[in-house]
Formats: sequence, structure tokens, C-alpha cells
Amino acid sequence: MKKIIFVIFVLLVMSGTALALETIKLGVVTKPGSAQNIVADKFKALVEERSANAFNVKIFHSASIGNETEILQQIQMGTIQMGVITGGPFDTFDPLVRVINYPFLFENYDQADEILDGPLGNEILESLETSGLKGLCFSENGFRNLTNNKHAVRVPADVKGLKIRVMSSPLHKTIWQTLGANPTPMPWPIYTELEQGVIDGQENPLWVMEVYKFYEIQKYMTLTRHVYSPHIDVASLKWFNKLSPENKILIKTAMKDAARFQRKDNRDKDAGRLALLKEKGMQIVETPDIGAFRERVAGLKDMKLYQDAKVHVLLMKMLDAVK
Repeated sequence: MKKIIFVIFVLLVMSGTALALETIKLGVVTKPGSAQNIVADKFKALVEERSANAFNVKIFHSASIGNETEILQQIQMGTIQMGVITGGPFDTFDPLVRVINYPFLFENYDQADEILDGPLGNEILESLETSGLKGLCFSENGFRNLTNNKHAVRVPADVKGLKIRVMSSPLHKTIWQTLGANPTPMPWPIYTELEQGVIDGQENPLWVMEVYKFYEIQKYMTLTRHVYSPHIDVASLKWFNKLSPENKILIKTAMKDAARFQRKDNRDKDAGRLALLKEKGMQIVETPDIGAFRERVAGLKDMKLYQDAKVHVLLMKMLDAVK
């Protein structure tokens, strides 16, 4: 009897091992606990559970395999299968993505969800296929806010001369040039550069200030909410197209569910984050002159970055949809 039980046990173990058919390598640049990682962790849990471990998701975090541009290049080549990537770096791969980073496009989260989860957002996801990327859905970085170590910022004139770290994105660089800052593209992370004064400030959602403890090295924050920054959750098109129809649905559905989970989690925590930053001593301008900021960048819709016919048409559709 003991021998029979042992044989059954061995067969079960072997069958369980055999079920782990494929490893999905997923890259993010942020550390555990960050918004990207919350999406990645939830996706891993959902896919492994729903596939009965036919898929095993290995998360490469903290820029261990490169910055976001380098991760996207690896996804294009198929050397890694997936990534949760900030919207900014995509605009060098597909100019259509520039539309969602247009300054002051969305006023609130509901508006962002309605547009990005609808036909206009889907148009962007589908366009990524021309770059060898399979756009699955949008998760969330959040509304970006300005911090610096020089002085409080209430109006655009207060931005003049500030050396602000920006993503590797022509659009984000142009936004801050237009506002009068000295934008400095720089890969993540940037704590040391802020601490040493190499840059005066940076712009990111509230969760970044908390998780990366920027309250230790940045005195002023302004709730500019100048760009709603989504993550675009992508897969290698080369890899995705080889999946069975059932597994394509599995991957896409799991990522959409993970994105919805993360967006709610992010928004539920924002009030607590703001309270924490105040408690830690940051001086926060909660009601800057948004009208003046918006007016200063209004002409960007006519800039060269948006003159590609396809990009311009989609931008006009977006601006009309949020009126």
C-alpha cells in the first residue's frame, strides 16, 4: 500500500511540474510596492491561477534588465515577453502614444477611464502592433505633480529656470521647455541626483513621492496634475501571435483585471499619501493657477510632434471628447 501511495505521489508531483509549460518574463523599472509592480504582481497571480500553472510569470523589477526604453526594445525582439511601461517612452516607438500625454487633457480619473477604455484608447493599443508590440490595456501611474527644492510654484513664472528631470520623451521635454524650465531627460531612479542637487526637481504621481521617499529630499510640491500618466501594459507581438486563441484571451483578460485592480488601489490611497507628505514636512501648493498653466501650453497641439496626420486627427478627437 505504501508503495502505491508513493507512486501516486510521484506521479502527481511530475504532472504538476509538467504543467509549468512556459515562463513569461515581465519587465518593470520600479521597485516592489510601486504602481507598476502592483500590476505585475496581480497579473502573475491571476495568470498562474487561471492557467493551473501552465504559465509561470517571472517579474524583473528595479530596472534589473534595463530602463523602460531598453525593456521595450527587448519586448520588440521577443527576448522578454511582457512589460508594464510608463506612457512617455512609447512616443519614440509610436508617435500616436503622444496623444495620451498631452498636457491637461484629462480633468479627472473618470474621464481618463472613459476615453482610454473606449474606442480612442483601443486605437492607440492597436497602433502599437506596427512597432512589434501588443497593446493589452492601460493601468495607471496617475496624475503627475511637480516637486522641487528651490521654491513654491504657484504660476508658470515660478517654473522658470528650474532644472527638472523628465522621462526620455520629446513631448515631456517640450512641455517643460514651454513652461520655462530646464528639462533634463534622465533614466530612473533619480533619488541620488535629487539629493546631490544635480537636478532641482522632478514630476511624478503621489505614489512616487511616498514609495521613493522624495519627501526626504524635496521641500516643495505643487499639485499641477499637468499630465495623466498611464502605464501601457504590453506584450511581444511576436510571442503573443504564437499563443493559442484560448491563451491570448487568458493573457489579455488577466492583464485587464490586474489593471483595474491597480487603478482602484492607486486612487484609494491618494488621500493618505497627501496627508503623509504634509506630515513629513513637504510644503504643498494644492491650488496652483491651473488656468495659467493650461494657457501656457495650449499651443502644443500645433507643434511638430503632433503634425503627423494620424496623430493630429486622434488628438483632435481626444480634445473634442473631453470638452
